[in-house]
Amino acid sequence: MADKKSRQVLRRAKQLNPNSIVVVTGCYAQVGKNELEKIKEIDLIVGNNEKGKILDYINDIQESKIHIKQMLKDEEFLEFGSVTYIEKTRAIIKVQDGCDRFCSYCIIPYARGKVRSRKITEVIKEVKELANKGIKEVVITGIHVASYGKDLNNIGLIDLLTEVNKIDGIERIRLGSLEPTIITEEFTDRLQKLNKICHHFHLSLQSGNNETLRRMNRRYTIEQFEEVVKILRKAFSDVILTTDIIVGFPGETDEEFEDTYKFLKKIKFYKMHIFKYSKRNGTKAAVMKNQIKPEIQEVRSKRLIELSDLNEAEYNKKYVNNIVQVLFEEQNSEIVKGHTQNYLLVECRNNYNEELHNKMKNVKIIDSKKEKLIGEILG
Repeated sequence: MADKKSRQVLRRAKQLNPNSIVVVTGCYAQVGKNELEKIKEIDLIVGNNEKGKILDYINDIQESKIHIKQMLKDEEFLEFGSVTYIEKTRAIIKVQDGCDRFCSYCIIPYARGKVRSRKITEVIKEVKELANKGIKEVVITGIHVASYGKDLNNIGLIDLLTEVNKIDGIERIRLGSLEPTIITEEFTDRLQKLNKICHHFHLSLQSGNNETLRRMNRRYTIEQFEEVVKILRKAFSDVILTTDIIVGFPGETDEEFEDTYKFLKKIKFYKMHIFKYSKRNGTKAAVMKNQIKPEIQEVRSKRLIELSDLNEAEYNKKYVNNIVQVLFEEQNSEIVKGHTQNYLLVECRNNYNEELHNKMKNVKIIDSKKEKLIGEILG
């Protein structure tokens, strides 16, 4: 479905602006080259490791007035030389690319190639530059960020985080989605010592049934995952845990889904991102027997979304009358809002003449909604 929508957008882009140069890059460009080359509206197909040369290719197209189709493989981490993305008050820092996990539903290992890590010195240089620009929060992310350092000598993700934690001006370090197996007692002990680490962890679960996890080629059991949750909740009393779940994976029986539902009720994530399984050509799951009907997927998805909404509302109620620190990201004449370090959204009435964007303030929570907390700024 995502591929189909992408093709529609690509055609639409050229229709809206016939003189534009349409460039395709990313995972679909890597694995869908044959399909994309058939779309006459596309001028350029660029491999992930060639993104830094897009402008050069565009200049070539403009000068020659011809269409170019190009596909090159990734061999090492691509250094852009600047931040990947700045979102309001935080910077998204990509430190790793590629994946070697080969989950049966996922095309990424074929699209992104082997694990490639960014050198610590380059990451630190960029984060220092961001701090000098006033950025207070950085998000450390990657295609499979838990694999960071696998291709480097005796370096892991925790080593990188330790160095980032030392940088003056950076006040929060947030982690992107994590493979749960990285969370061990040793890893968490070192993580606890980093005062800038945000106590919000997105652990990709995908299913709460061991047989489904086995078919997905996920490399843990629900028992191991539950132990990870216990480690984090013991280490950080205010920890917020979120996750991804796939419903309707091939072969998922009613009993397997019910196991997932019960496990999720037991774990009580703050929020769950629910995805209906979608067949991806080129993956093992695409040719598995017992593909689940869309109407069954829809029913299961709704049940888990309802559970997620309930969990979020219950969590938020617990914060009423508590004082939290908020990094404000948005401000208008009526409201100002931002997030706590454990990623709870807080909204306050804007009764202040002060510019609050990118500033931290203590806030007393006076009410809660399903999706946010309502607060009053103190001082």
